Amino acid sequence: MKKKILTLLTVMMLGLLVWGCKKKEESAPEPEPAVTETPSPTETPTPTPTPETIVEAEVVEEEQIPDGMVKSYLSGEYVSPEIGRRRPVAVMINNVKAALPSAGISKADVFYEAPVEGALTRVMAIFEDYDGLEKIGSVRSCRDYFLDYAMGFDALYVHFGQAAYALPYLDLPQINNISGLAYYGDQVFYRTNDRPSPHNAYTSAELIQKAIDICGYSQEYPEDYQQQFTFAWVGEEVNLDKGSDATLIRPGYMFNAPWFEYNPQDGLYYRYQYEEPHIDQTTGTQIAVKNIIIQYTGWEKYDENGYLNLYAGEGGPCKYITNGKVIDGTWERLYEWGPEKYYDSEGNEIILNTGKTWICVVQDSYADDVQIS
Repeated sequence: MKKKILTLLTVMMLGLLVWGCKKKEESAPEPEPAVTETPSPTETPTPTPTPETIVEAEVVEEEQIPDGMVKSYLSGEYVSPEIGRRRPVAVMINNVKAALPSAGISKADVFYEAPVEGALTRVMAIFEDYDGLEKIGSVRSCRDYFLDYAMGFDALYVHFGQAAYALPYLDLPQINNISGLAYYGDQVFYRTNDRPSPHNAYTSAELIQKAIDICGYSQEYPEDYQQQFTFAWVGEEVNLDKGSDATLIRPGYMFNAPWFEYNPQDGLYYRYQYEEPHIDQTTGTQIAVKNIIIQYTGWEKYDENGYLNLYAGEGGPCKYITNGKVIDGTWERLYEWGPEKYYDSEGNEIILNTGKTWICVVQDSYADDVQIS
């Protein structure tokens, strides 16, 4: 009996042990499986879109030229294509007192005055509209540097004779010249009886056209023509606000002692020489221009006779005068037989007022003789 009781107790104890183990197993939380995290890929940040910068093309205003007209290469004014796109003529004008008054020159748009031997000056008048002129002159001989000035405008060059130093240049194919000493000379020039030779040789628009036809010269500008002057728009004025006063201009030529006086009423400079107004014999009017350029140039003498070699292609200082003011600048020739260009002291191309222009070529060693006040 005692053995049974022990057995029973043993069984009961074992049961309790088993139950306790099961309870422990049931109550103990199961370990969570180990989780190996796969790292998520690094995302590249999306850049914030930058707004597009819209660059507007610069609108360059153009001068509104009236229908059926063109802007003149010589004056900047509106003219018919028949006039403005026809090559001009550059005529050598005698400027000694015995040859004055000159005929027809008030119709010219551009004037070059430059010294020759003996302290004299000669004027080259460049005409765009010369139709109908019955008398132009008196016509005088060529100096080689005037060819440079004429070719800057692609002009047909009209002269009566020449210095020996000009002969090699007159034979060049790019120089279209009309000479009073050529075989056709007596068909193109005539002499008057009102003054002595050589101050009495003249021509006309009709006779110049006859010479052009005889020589077979083209009257059209080349396709690549580059004009010399840059002009303001018609109706607009260039005022040299930073310039100095310039109402009286004396270029310093010794023999004819010319000067220009500014008239603020019409904005023109009126020319005088030999102590009197410079008059056109044909019209009786005084020569007046809108623009004056003083163009300084290096030089030397060709020989003991005083013939000059002006360095017409090398450039140098200049002065631009308009509307009662003057500024300093520089000039240069773009290429051989090409146009001259003019720049202010900051290197900007000078814009000329529309109208006539007188260019005084001054030897650089005589620069102090120029007076502007």
